[in-house]
Amino acid sequence: MAFTDEQLERYSRHIILKEVGVKGQKKLMAGKVLIIGAGGLGAPAAMYLAAAGVGTIGIADADVVDLSNLQRQVIHTTDDLGKPKVQSAAETMKAINPDVNVVTYEDFIAANNIADIIKDYDFVLDGTDNFPAKFLINDACVQAGIPFCHAGIIRFRGQLMTWVPGEGPCYRCVFKEPPPKDAVPTCKQAGVIGAMAGVIGCLQAMEAVKFLTGAGELLTGKLLTYDALTNTIRTVNIPEDPDCAVCSDHPTITELIDYEQAACDGLSKDDVAEAAAE
Repeated sequence: MAFTDEQLERYSRHIILKEVGVKGQKKLMAGKVLIIGAGGLGAPAAMYLAAAGVGTIGIADADVVDLSNLQRQVIHTTDDLGKPKVQSAAETMKAINPDVNVVTYEDFIAANNIADIIKDYDFVLDGTDNFPAKFLINDACVQAGIPFCHAGIIRFRGQLMTWVPGEGPCYRCVFKEPPPKDAVPTCKQAGVIGAMAGVIGCLQAMEAVKFLTGAGELLTGKLLTYDALTNTIRTVNIPEDPDCAVCSDHPTITELIDYEQAACDGLSKDDVAEAAAE
């Protein structure tokens, strides 16, 4: 595959990197990454992967753009209000890089469709905001042997880890099962600083780029946490669970499960107005 003059210019800062070079850029252009969630995490990840020239980027989300999204979901604009998020995201990605093939899935990811969607991708990014989806993505990727990067954000904190077959623990090795309903507040209930989505979403994009090019070390066997209020970044080694219900040699979870989704009523406009007045 020969580069056009435009591609040589577009990707010149990648090509001069010894860790990427021509071979690495060609791997990016041949790569396929699926982003589940076109919200706070998925937004920056999608934009940077499109800019990087990842050949095929899938993006899955069933929601439409809401005014409250725009504080952190930078792939959408005010003009996109009411538009399906996947459509808005695809338009922005194509505007950044027309060469990228964007595949949209305007649907909720569930046990009955996730396996068929992820099978065509090299790497998956979990940009969801609820535990049932995160456990479903983990289980589906582990069962299919497809590497993925988990991430989560709330308030001023974020975390991420990457799973690659045979190279470390999966999400269930660390977090055994979803917490009880309403035990943990959602971002809608607890709040999140907008830039946190950019920080962690970009780190997810970086994991995808490193996986596709082979550059550097992935967050396999490690959990990275970031506290913006204290400027503290920690990387903790995490062991595999030999009895993990999904990734062990003798898994007990062999079918995908749709866990009950916790209610996400969050704050009313009156609640927000009251907080703003304090």
